[in-house]
Amino acid sequence: MAMPSHPHYGVGILQPVAPVDPVPSGRRTLLAGWGRATPSSADLVDVTPDTLAAAVKDLPRRGGIARGLGRSYGDPAQNSGGHVLRLVPENERIVIDDRTCTVTTGAGVSIDDLLAIIVPRGYFVPVTPGTRFVTIGGAIASDIHGKNHHADGSFGDHVSSLRLMLADTTVVDIAPDRDPELFWATIGGMGLTGVIVDATFRLIPIETSRMSVETRRIGHLDEIMARMSESDATVRYSVAWIDLLATGRHLGRGVLTNAEHATADQLGPREAVDQLAYAGKQLVAVPPVVPAPGLINRLSVGAFNEVWYRKAPVVREGELQSIPTYFHPLDLVGAWNRVYGRNGLLQYQFVVPFGAEGVLRTVIERISASALPIFLTVLKRFGAGNPGHLSFPLGGWTLAIDVAANRAGLSELLRHLDALVLDAGGRHYLAKDFQTSPAAIRRGYPRLDEWLAIRGRVDPAGVWSSDLSRRLGLTPTTN
Repeated sequence: MAMPSHPHYGVGILQPVAPVDPVPSGRRTLLAGWGRATPSSADLVDVTPDTLAAAVKDLPRRGGIARGLGRSYGDPAQNSGGHVLRLVPENERIVIDDRTCTVTTGAGVSIDDLLAIIVPRGYFVPVTPGTRFVTIGGAIASDIHGKNHHADGSFGDHVSSLRLMLADTTVVDIAPDRDPELFWATIGGMGLTGVIVDATFRLIPIETSRMSVETRRIGHLDEIMARMSESDATVRYSVAWIDLLATGRHLGRGVLTNAEHATADQLGPREAVDQLAYAGKQLVAVPPVVPAPGLINRLSVGAFNEVWYRKAPVVREGELQSIPTYFHPLDLVGAWNRVYGRNGLLQYQFVVPFGAEGVLRTVIERISASALPIFLTVLKRFGAGNPGHLSFPLGGWTLAIDVAANRAGLSELLRHLDALVLDAGGRHYLAKDFQTSPAAIRRGYPRLDEWLAIRGRVDPAGVWSSDLSRRLGLTPTTN
């Protein structure tokens, strides 16, 4: 691929912006994750790189935790009774090095901010989740994964260095070859080793801002899994939507979409006029007030799943889609999490290793039998994991479902599924969780004690604390 013809260094300046997370800064604020199901009160303090040290020195006994745009589903960016430090980008320098295909940027910059600068210059982020409204600090702390994990790994695999503010306000420069223990404890460490100040990471060179997408409507789970297994070596991006209301011979029917970055010679005359044009957009927003039960029920989801499945082509290859359409379709609807009503939603995500396909099928059978109204369901394959002690991905299959919180029988079902996952050698994703137990996390993350020792070295008093860390025993009990 021809490299973009632009200077060795490119510098973008991100002007002051209001946080996408709409919660106002102020004393004693009620905060929740994207699931909106487990709110708690904390002092929310907006910080910039220049004011971060003073804010850390002012932390109370209950400590503090960094918060980006509030897109973690559960409670890792909440800190009941303590402080929450929200990273607000202000005049941030975003520096692109064309020779090494890397970018250096502040932790408060979002993927949304970054794409607007790098795509027109011929680059894409190495990994993106299903929303572009995630900060770089959050991407590293959660070690986010995307549709390309089988090919490219998770975000932490692409970080060449980062600066971390410790509990005593010391800023350390760490990398895979500079204090690698602390570096890998920070990758996926949920912000509990310190506040990420900035980072340098690799980018993917692209010729165009379009994706070449192959879509297949597939009638049952076995064929979906077989096709996904076959595509590991041939496509960069792969994801399947599964209909969890389907049963019997249609169990696990769904729609598989594979994609690559389109090359210049794949564009038609209209697209070729500006082959790197990029614009993130939002088409509509869910109103602030939705009736208490929400809009998600068996009738609405059953109709949606049927339409979504039937409208997909049996096979369609080479369709050109924009980056937002393929990677971030839910971002087209602002505040879509409100459709679940005031009780919020839970996202349940797990991974089971290769060889445990029978367990994955059993989990899908149990969810389908429960008849829960679920329409947001994602199945992906992971490649090998990285050295991150609390990094979620491992070689295997991952399933994520969104379901309205507090539904009758949901807790019992999830505890049953937890046991199946853990017995198979799997685990749960901390960035999505608010219901698993300390014992489940200990079983799922066998290097937890190593991580706790590293955390104790850099934060012996447990200054960094969150609702998640207290709930799962990841922070000293004094907090």
